[in-house]
Amino acid sequence: MSEAIQELEPLSIWNNFADLNAVPRPSKKEERVIQFMMNFGNSLGLETFKDAVGNVIIRKPATKGMENRKTVTLQSHLDMVHQKNADVDFDFDRQGIQMFVDKDWVRAKGTTLGADNGIGVATIMALMESTNIPHPRLEALFTIDEETGMTGAMALEGDVLQGEILLNLDTEDDDEIDIGCAGGIDVTATREYNEKPIPRGVVAYRIEVNGLLGGHSGMDIHKGLGNANKIMNRLLYHCSEQYHIRISEIDGGGLRNAIPRESFAKVVVGKSQAKDLEITFKELKRDIIQEFQITEPNLQIELKKLKTPPKKVLGLGAQEKLLKGMYAALNGVYAMNPTFEGLTETSNNIAKVEVKKGRILIGCLTRSSIDSAKMDLAHMLKATFELAGCKVDFKGNYPGWQPNPNSEILKVLVKNYKNLFNEEPRVVACHAGLECGILGRNYPEMDMISYGPTIKGAHSPDERVSVLSVEKFWNFTKEILKDIPKK
Repeated sequence: MSEAIQELEPLSIWNNFADLNAVPRPSKKEERVIQFMMNFGNSLGLETFKDAVGNVIIRKPATKGMENRKTVTLQSHLDMVHQKNADVDFDFDRQGIQMFVDKDWVRAKGTTLGADNGIGVATIMALMESTNIPHPRLEALFTIDEETGMTGAMALEGDVLQGEILLNLDTEDDDEIDIGCAGGIDVTATREYNEKPIPRGVVAYRIEVNGLLGGHSGMDIHKGLGNANKIMNRLLYHCSEQYHIRISEIDGGGLRNAIPRESFAKVVVGKSQAKDLEITFKELKRDIIQEFQITEPNLQIELKKLKTPPKKVLGLGAQEKLLKGMYAALNGVYAMNPTFEGLTETSNNIAKVEVKKGRILIGCLTRSSIDSAKMDLAHMLKATFELAGCKVDFKGNYPGWQPNPNSEILKVLVKNYKNLFNEEPRVVACHAGLECGILGRNYPEMDMISYGPTIKGAHSPDERVSVLSVEKFWNFTKEILKDIPKK
């Protein structure tokens, strides 16, 4: 597997990517990859250190003749999103990613690939170890925990970095130059409930919603993809409206920044209503699959009888409020950006729904490029879930990155892109959460830009990166570094 990856061009990037992907690097458990990066910098004899939170910084002197150029900070994050298909046996805490080459794409076997942001990390590593690439003084910044809280960027002190220009290598279309991004906030609703004994004379079922594409809860939120939590709630709501079903458990979604692909529930219904429930469920299934036939061609919805019924169910009051609150809660696009055509401005992803053992948890990630709009939607969700009897908390609030169309480094990138590829790049803002906005709070004078190779299906097991695009990205990066302005 890794041998095939390591034969791809450019060799320096793919070899480093293979080495990186052999190191487990889940968010909030980055100890091994931090040590890996410390060893890498020290092995090159470069100034290498980590800050109090675990961000790794490596500095490299300018090549001959480039000493009078501005210092460039190259930035990528070390952690990766962990998602896998339900039928895949894989331990992200212990195993390295199993990669393979599929024509122009590098993929993983049933899991996320980690190209987000591993290709950026590997590219910086290739530059730091290079001996024949002209460049100004370089400063590599490898942040931690970008995917689940932006912890590394949030905790970076204002006197650590020395760069005047920051190149963030975390954008996922190779014809885009990104000059702005959305901020985000976690909205978490919880409620305790009293478990009730299972009624007598019931039939138990397991409801399964899976086969959805999933994807990035910012970059893909406008595509009309199915949210497994919303589909499950729709099924449960309509079945409960017609029959005396009782919910025992719900387990849907997972990571806050991934559109949920799967949801599972256990329910019971009286024997006298079981046959009618199955007919109604079949009709609901038909309608939902028909609605999503274009955007979610692999959607599967199943109702399976359980031999052993669960022991406890929700009380009727808690069940009714849960289903109505979930039905009312917004998921998807709330507003589009009036300045950048096709750009989502404000959105919400209902990422996680867990109901078991007397506790309800609903986890959302709300995003917007406008802070006031982000908080407005967050409070709308808060009001909705409070009406459902939940306690609602806001955490992990981080700012967006406001575009600067007059950026000096933007002009450098646009000029070099046109010269290299004979076409205009797309100068955009994105609905993802890049670290530039957070870093800019402590480094307001730093000129920032974001770009990267083409990565599809990020935050899902369909994640893949284009081989040709990585080569394009590498050539572009080398030209940018040759053309950094003088101090």
